[in-house]
Parts: sequence; structure tokens; C-alpha cells
Amino acid sequence: MRAAVVVAILGIGMAAGATAAIGTAMPGVPNPQRAHVNWMVKCQGCHRPDGAGSATTAPAMAGQVARLLAVPGGREFLGQVPGVATAALPDDQLAELLNWTLLRFDAQHVPAGFQPYTTDEIRKLREKPLRIEAAATRARLIADLERRGGVEPTEHEKGDVQ
Repeated sequence: MRAAVVVAILGIGMAAGATAAIGTAMPGVPNPQRAHVNWMVKCQGCHRPDGAGSATTAPAMAGQVARLLAVPGGREFLGQVPGVATAALPDDQLAELLNWTLLRFDAQHVPAGFQPYTTDEIRKLREKPLRIEAAATRARLIADLERRGGVEPTEHEKGDVQ
């Protein structure tokens, strides 16, 4: 019994250390563990635990989401899509979650000099959520991204799912 308690305490300590290490590598994510829990509760049901998405639920985040930061309007779009803008989270936790999502699932496409989303920025973006225009806006952004960098869209990006 004592051995199990010691192992549990060591495991908690190691997890806390890992979280602290991740936190320093994730600007705009003061609490990576909370962001991960918010992802699990608010996002992964549609975007899947690994951020892969699917053609019938929601776009892939993995290897994709930060690409939108490279086109005008992409940053704003990420804060205004319905699933983000209407998420039942306070603005500070939503900013943290969006920053975590970008850095967790698509760090390779986060632009140099990226400024993390802030509480105030998310609050302002949420005032103008995209509703019926989300699919058209996303299609325009993806087309702009393709024109700028020759990036091929994923199969899901060719569809209408948001």
C-alpha cells in the first residue's frame, strides 16, 4: 500500500514538472494542464483527441490550424469561428486554449514572432462571432493560403465542414 502511495506521489510530481516545462515553452498558456482539460471537454469531441478532425465533424487541427495565421483575417477567424466564439469558457481560458491548440497541434506553422492571443483580443473577437458566414470565410482563407504559398488543402478543407 505504501509503495502505491509513493508511486502516485512521484507520478504527480513528474506530471507537475512536465506541465511546468511545457508551460515555459508555450507562450500565452499559463496553465497547460487546464488548457488540455478544456480541449478534452470543449474541442476533442469533434476535432478528435489527436486534432485529426474528420470530414463529418470538424477540420483537422494537427499540422493545419496555425497555417491560417499566415493570411490576412486568419487570426481573427480562429477567434470568431462558432466553436471558439461561443465556447462556454471565460475569455482568459479561451485565449489560453487557442494558444495551446496552435502550439500543441501545429507548432511548425506558428509564424516567427507570433504574439499569443490575449484575453482582451478574444473578448473583442467574440463580440462578432461568425455564424452562417463561417464556411465561406474559411474557404476564402484557404484559397488565399493556397495562392500565397502553394499549400495544398487537405481533403477536409475542400469540403464545407467547419
